[in-house]
Amino acid sequence: MEKADYDFTVNLNLTSAVQCAAAAGPLMRQRGGGSILFTSSVGGLVGSMMAPIYSMAKFGVIGLTMSLAQRYAADGIRVNAICPGPVDTPMLPLFFGRKGDEDKTEENRQKLMAIVPMGRAAQPIEIAHGALWLLSDDASFVTGIALPVDGGYTCR
Repeated sequence: MEKADYDFTVNLNLTSAVQCAAAAGPLMRQRGGGSILFTSSVGGLVGSMMAPIYSMAKFGVIGLTMSLAQRYAADGIRVNAICPGPVDTPMLPLFFGRKGDEDKTEENRQKLMAIVPMGRAAQPIEIAHGALWLLSDDASFVTGIALPVDGGYTCR
């Protein structure tokens, strides 16, 4: 992997989360609480042989979630992460047709869907519903978790 690609992946997926929390935390303390929700990935829970640096960064997001949940709990700030599995967006085919594997896009898609117990990718709204729950008052006693919304991918 090129150093520039490594830096881009870590900055986009981990450094940005650290910077957002650093900016939001003090403001939430001043207003008496709130909820921070990071986007991690199932790749941050079980790793990805296709994208090890991405997985490393997403594992970092989960570690950040757990650490900040402990740090901010007394201030009334909840910190959680949502961990989507495959999601049916225009970006999904790009994952299956990685550089050098473009001719294996459909084969790679079928392999992944075969190990998702529900046998399909999520619709974006299904991820949004998980996120909305974590941010809602219905989850008022939930902090420090990494919630997989993955059609059972991580339970296999």
